Amino acid sequence: MSVSHIKETIRLGIPIMLGQLGIIVVGFADNIMVGHHSTEELAAASFVNNFFNLAFIFGMGFSYGLTPIIGNLFSQKEYGKIGGMLKNSLCINFCLGVLLSLVMLVLLLNLDMLGQPRELYPYIIPYYILQLFSVIFAMLFNSFKQFSDGTTDTLTPMWIMLGANILNICGNYVLIYGNFGAPELGLTGAGISTLASRIGTFLIFFLLFTRGKHYRKYLEGFRQTRVNRTDVRQLARLGLPVGFQMGVETASFSLSVIMMGWIGSLALAAYQIANVVTTLGFMVYYGIGAAVAIRVSVFVGRGDRREVRNAAMAGLRIGAVCALCYISFLLLTHTYIGYLFTPETEVVRLVSLFCWFVMVYQFGDGMQIVFANALRGLRDVRYTAGTAFFCHICLALPIGYFCGFVLGWGAAGVWCGFPVSLTTQGLLLCRRFFRLTKV
Repeated sequence: MSVSHIKETIRLGIPIMLGQLGIIVVGFADNIMVGHHSTEELAAASFVNNFFNLAFIFGMGFSYGLTPIIGNLFSQKEYGKIGGMLKNSLCINFCLGVLLSLVMLVLLLNLDMLGQPRELYPYIIPYYILQLFSVIFAMLFNSFKQFSDGTTDTLTPMWIMLGANILNICGNYVLIYGNFGAPELGLTGAGISTLASRIGTFLIFFLLFTRGKHYRKYLEGFRQTRVNRTDVRQLARLGLPVGFQMGVETASFSLSVIMMGWIGSLALAAYQIANVVTTLGFMVYYGIGAAVAIRVSVFVGRGDRREVRNAAMAGLRIGAVCALCYISFLLLTHTYIGYLFTPETEVVRLVSLFCWFVMVYQFGDGMQIVFANALRGLRDVRYTAGTAFFCHICLALPIGYFCGFVLGWGAAGVWCGFPVSLTTQGLLLCRRFFRLTKV
């Protein structure tokens, strides 16, 4: 494997990684600001964010179906078809955004069935409603982002996301604490700021696409193409299994938050902090994996199977180095990282305990993300969805419940299933990829 594969993967992956890390920085800022406003609001944010992460990650995974299609067309210089495919993606993502919003609304209307602390309801409900309105705009932005990534332009989405994240943090500072004459809205203020940033990312990308010189070669095809069943079916055939795979993984974390709520508000708050911390590693691997998917899809378009394997191996090596760096970071900071979010000593102690489980599954998490994206570039997505269901629903959740409540290990026990599920999935996807790419 040549060094050029590693360099090209890094070139494509770093902008994606930085854009996603910008989201994590906003997550850190949200939780730090909300946590220092009140622990109850931090616990409420934990509940809401974990459920909406399920919707957002499923939607993001669904939009991934566009990337290998765009990558193949881009390698063949079919610019008009790329614009047409983007139009169909925007249409189907809008419809899915509406559907996800309705599902989340039903969940809100049945909030009592989830057994969460009643004192959190005044914080949960307004924040939940604000997140509800932002789903459609996030889905529309996903279409533009995957289109741009598929054409190997990963810088434009990065700058848009980083700019929106900076505005989000500024909005949090003003609205959570009531600075500069604004009302002190606490968690609701964070929700307003997040909604505004998601609307902004879509509008900025839309204006760039329709008026920017860089996108003119795609714009004609975008205007002339009609939304059609063939393209929509192709997007759904690739996107649904990927969305299901990512959604199931997120569901194992999101449903675990219900078990944390059974234990109490402090465990719920600690879970939210640890979830933000673990997402830091996930987004780094996501950037690498997205670069692998782009490169694999391009080589598939050229019919070069040997380079397909080399592209994936480059991503795996980069991911392993990143996992080692992240584990080292957690070893140095796990005892006090919780103080960034809250002064509650018990919450900080639980966060430190959770970090040990996070460290254990880093290599498995990186492996499963890299090979899931490599298989996406090959358009082999159904197997990935099946393994995700087995690992995250049949392994992670039952193990977490058994260790947490049957064995009586409490909050720490709920985390026990994740190292098993993520590592198992990584090994299964690795085996599948090497079987499909035998030269």
